[in-house]
Amino acid sequence: MNSHRPLRFKTITEYHRAAGLPKPEHPLISLVRMDMVTPPITEGSINLIFDFYSISLKRVYNGKFKYGQQASDFDEGVLFFMAPGQVFGIELSKETRHRPEGWMILIHPDFLWNTTLAKTIKQYEFFSYSVNEALYLSDKEEMMLNSIANHIEQEYHANIDRFSQNVIVAQLELLLTYAERFYQRQFITRKIASHEILTRLEDLLSGYFSSGALAKEGLPSVTYIAETLNISPGYLSGLLKSLTGQSTQQHLHDKLIELAKEKLSTTNLSVSQIAYELGFEHLQSFSKLFKTKTNLSPLEFRHSFN
Repeated sequence: MNSHRPLRFKTITEYHRAAGLPKPEHPLISLVRMDMVTPPITEGSINLIFDFYSISLKRVYNGKFKYGQQASDFDEGVLFFMAPGQVFGIELSKETRHRPEGWMILIHPDFLWNTTLAKTIKQYEFFSYSVNEALYLSDKEEMMLNSIANHIEQEYHANIDRFSQNVIVAQLELLLTYAERFYQRQFITRKIASHEILTRLEDLLSGYFSSGALAKEGLPSVTYIAETLNISPGYLSGLLKSLTGQSTQQHLHDKLIELAKEKLSTTNLSVSQIAYELGFEHLQSFSKLFKTKTNLSPLEFRHSFN
């Protein structure tokens, strides 16, 4: 069976019904045990869209999950995050063990209303990562997150009172903080993959800068760079912050200033010509960025070489 039209779930209750689960005890938050889910298909592929957040720790044997345009095998424990409106696909084969292992926390945005997490959840970049950028957990890390998930489940299974929302939100914030820590560990421990991305980034920028594209197109966008590298903008930003301490935009500006320094010190081009070649429409914008980065104006920098 193949489904080309995504299944969209506006509420957690709708998803429970479709997955063959009992009605959720709380309409705005639920922890789903994956071995209890009845997949909507037994073979083929299907796309799902949730109008709520999901945090998932899953294993699927001989099956694939697809998130955006990226597919990944989930034979080991991985954690990944989806914001409302994102597309998630499941591809199952005849050999797939139909019931994956793990859990999924579903959080409707209304549950976060009037809490600090309502605003800060949008700052966690891993909600925009692709599935092949999921968080690969050690056994110890997995046990830690399982414990938090269990606490969340126990809390909404208990009698709901005026403290319940704050307790659950605190547990969610703790889980997200650990996820940030574990991603930093992953950027470091997966050095070969991380540095391979950086090498491809440097090659991409070198080719772009030397092609004359700066004057015609301006500085490449973060989205363009990420798409060319076949990773998500958020993952690229997180990787660069971990390895260089800078955002993608800051990294681009540093490369631009290095090129400007080279032109100022080795050519007779005017500052206006250099600004144009570097993609600036206005000389003032170039001079302001240059001074911010070097504490010197372009002319002051050039005079320091004479």
